[in-house]
Amino acid sequence: MGRILDRYFHRKILGRWRRAAHQAPYASQADLRLQRDQARGLRRHLDHLIQQADSRLIRPTIGSTQFPKPVGTDWSCRPDLWRAPLTQPGVASAPRKTVLDSQVRVFHDCPLSEIAVRQVRNRGDRDLAPFSLVIEVFSFGGSFLSVSVELPVDAAIHLTREHLVRLETLIECEKPSGVFARLNIQHGPNMEQVLRSLDPSEVSKAVDFDLAHLPLNERRIEKIWLDLIFETPEMNRMVVRDLTFCRFHRADL
Repeated sequence: MGRILDRYFHRKILGRWRRAAHQAPYASQADLRLQRDQARGLRRHLDHLIQQADSRLIRPTIGSTQFPKPVGTDWSCRPDLWRAPLTQPGVASAPRKTVLDSQVRVFHDCPLSEIAVRQVRNRGDRDLAPFSLVIEVFSFGGSFLSVSVELPVDAAIHLTREHLVRLETLIECEKPSGVFARLNIQHGPNMEQVLRSLDPSEVSKAVDFDLAHLPLNERRIEKIWLDLIFETPEMNRMVVRDLTFCRFHRADL
């Protein structure tokens, strides 16, 4: 009954203001002044409602795994940090090994640790990921700063040297900074690495890691992780707005 009455009152109020708008050229000044003041008061609340609704509805849905994938993709993921809220959204004066969740860690060797790391909600109309990772660096006396992202266990299932592993990420930096992506694959006692440079002039970056030339023991793959390595992070703010992986077979020649 509540919903039925709400719809009934909404139609009555809408009809009232529609009639007032149509009769405005012929209404008396006293009536017009009263209707104007009432409409302004109503518009203030309506504008506030519309603003709040737009700010919430344009956000990507929490838990979203939607992103473009190449034809033939047989595995894909967006790590949890970019999909769901963290229990602890930020760390100030981040230690040399900062654990954000079960998949993502931040490493550095800066003795002063003037580094802040936090998760923020994405609000852009073009964002597909619900959350971003923000790294703010002030004075930096170390030699490296990296974000390590461990891939889920199922990323290694049926992985072969015929696969390409694609990384797509959106990274915004206040100052231009070189960024490298290194894919690490542990198989038995050995570990293989593939290093790629990300174009600093592009916000959206995509690189493919080709496994064809790796001496990879496909039956003993135990762990796969990615390192995002930032060059010259001093006095800079890096925002990783999205980060996704997908795996697909190389085209046959």
